[in-house]
Amino acid sequence: MMVAMTDMLIGVVLRYVGTWVSAALDLPSVRFFWVEEIGEYALAWLTFIGAAIGIRRGTHFAVTIVVDRFPPPWRRAVFAGHYALLVAFGALVAIYGWQVSELNSQSFSPALDLNLRWLYMSAVVGGILIVVYSLAALGDVWHGRDGTPGARH
Repeated sequence: MMVAMTDMLIGVVLRYVGTWVSAALDLPSVRFFWVEEIGEYALAWLTFIGAAIGIRRGTHFAVTIVVDRFPPPWRRAVFAGHYALLVAFGALVAIYGWQVSELNSQSFSPALDLNLRWLYMSAVVGGILIVVYSLAALGDVWHGRDGTPGARH
């Protein structure tokens, strides 16, 4: 998060202040071609890791008004199904993320000349974390601990 915020701040300063100073003092223009790519990488990693952490902490939005009225065994079944679907989703993200990272392993970013595999590996890492955290939550439901989405803090 700090990398993305610092990158955006530097981009704004370079774009408006740096450009103005270089024009006012008749200096060569400030090159800030790298700002967008760093922001893109930081956002991708932040999104996937943040989604996985949100699953573990139970902070994703959930409407349980109907499920709360179910008897406890049914409620457990719904939550178990919920986390099983999340395990499948995380596995799909990781598998297809790996395939996309392999397809782009010979491509490089234009400004920083970084291998694009690092950008797409964020999906692989995020998918694996989603699987791990969803399995942990599924274990909580299985053992009778509160597996309600949003219950963990």
